[in-house]
Amino acid sequence: MKARLRRSAALLTGSLIPLSLLLGQPANAVAADPMTDAFARAATTYEVPRDLLVTLAYAETHLDGHDGRPSASGGYGVMHLVSNPTADTLERAATLTDQPVATLKTDDAANIAGGAAVLRGYADELGLDAAARRDPAKWYPAVARYGNAASPEVARLYADTVYELLADGVEAATPDGENVTVQARSIQPDRGAYGKARDLNRSLAAAAVDYPSAHWVPAHSSNYAVSNRPTGDVIDRIVIHVAQGSYAGTISWFQTGPRPNPSSAHYVVRSSDGDITQMVREKDRAFHAGTYNRRSVGIEHEGFVDNASWFTDAMYRASAALTRNIADRYGIPKDRTHIVGHNQVPQADHTDPGPHWDWARYMSYVTGGSGGNPHTPESVCGSGYKVIDSAALGTAGTVYLLYNTANGNNCVATLKKTSLGTPTATTAYLEVQGKPRATDSGSFAYYAGPVRASAADKCVKWGGKAGSAVYNSPFEHCG
Repeated sequence: MKARLRRSAALLTGSLIPLSLLLGQPANAVAADPMTDAFARAATTYEVPRDLLVTLAYAETHLDGHDGRPSASGGYGVMHLVSNPTADTLERAATLTDQPVATLKTDDAANIAGGAAVLRGYADELGLDAAARRDPAKWYPAVARYGNAASPEVARLYADTVYELLADGVEAATPDGENVTVQARSIQPDRGAYGKARDLNRSLAAAAVDYPSAHWVPAHSSNYAVSNRPTGDVIDRIVIHVAQGSYAGTISWFQTGPRPNPSSAHYVVRSSDGDITQMVREKDRAFHAGTYNRRSVGIEHEGFVDNASWFTDAMYRASAALTRNIADRYGIPKDRTHIVGHNQVPQADHTDPGPHWDWARYMSYVTGGSGGNPHTPESVCGSGYKVIDSAALGTAGTVYLLYNTANGNNCVATLKKTSLGTPTATTAYLEVQGKPRATDSGSFAYYAGPVRASAADKCVKWGGKAGSAVYNSPFEHCG
């Protein structure tokens, strides 16, 4: 099948065919929706589900090709085709489509076709037949492989992100102002072997981390220096970075080594919900800020400096809570002299966090004290969910019921109000009438959930627990 795919791709996208003919348009025509058309064409050519293809691209780049400039890990274009010492999806795409590497880097339509070809190639290697290829759930292992993750748990994190975005739907504006959409659709992915990998969205390793609500994924030992801070070196700075890449991609890049230019940060923060992964212990020196490595803690944020859409309120709040916690533990003043951008480090040649980073908002959250949970019900449940009911759990927290009109799903989240940042027993549950109850229960630093279920035209029972307070609803909110 791989050989047949390559021959088919060459006939459709061979380098001798003018790009205008490849796009199915006269040479002087301009498509009204060029990126939408490119996704549709690539999906048809390579028999990849169109919505999955768009969602994967959105997870990688928010549909911004960055004018052919590479990401931190050497990824190019809307589909983030990678060329680095450990991954070669850019070169693989060039082989499969017969398009020059230079074209794949800079032309959106060629790049999208290249990403679709790579994804289809992985599907063929996994043995997906024509029937399986029509089912987006079956593509999960191919999506996980597309992320070039350095470990199975990060591959699962990458693929889970794509499928969660697919469940929420996508509404994205390209740099040229075109709107590209994916209707929300809830899919239960077939994870295959990745179902046995550690779920970084839920698993906490409090004994291994300095910040209790973070996940622990260690960076490669070549990307940091074992130290004895603050005994050996005083920690008096916090450096804010933007990763020039996705959350899972950044985690994977820090796991990769040895390489000519080692790099890491102590923490990585996700855009959509403020999820935090720690990769280097604070006592050790991460390689992130040159002359400040010895004296600082580094925080990377998912996204790109030239695209403001990555900088969500959930990210600002979660990162600020982390910064406040670090500052309190080391006695670091909460001001812009001690909490700095990478671009402010002496002799630094980086521009992050860039002009779109809202320092005023960020510092207001940092200096706002410990009086608030950095998460909201909407940030926990995801895009499209709105609160329709809530119940106080004494002074310990609040449990929320949310609904997404786009996909007919309910979601329950319990947000703590006390012992913030410290794992304590917290529970959220959702029961759709006629179906088994789904529960998220454990020792959590900020919240339990999200617990989501399809509940259109159904009554639901919902509730949760924080501290000793419990709330259990009757069946309600029917239809």
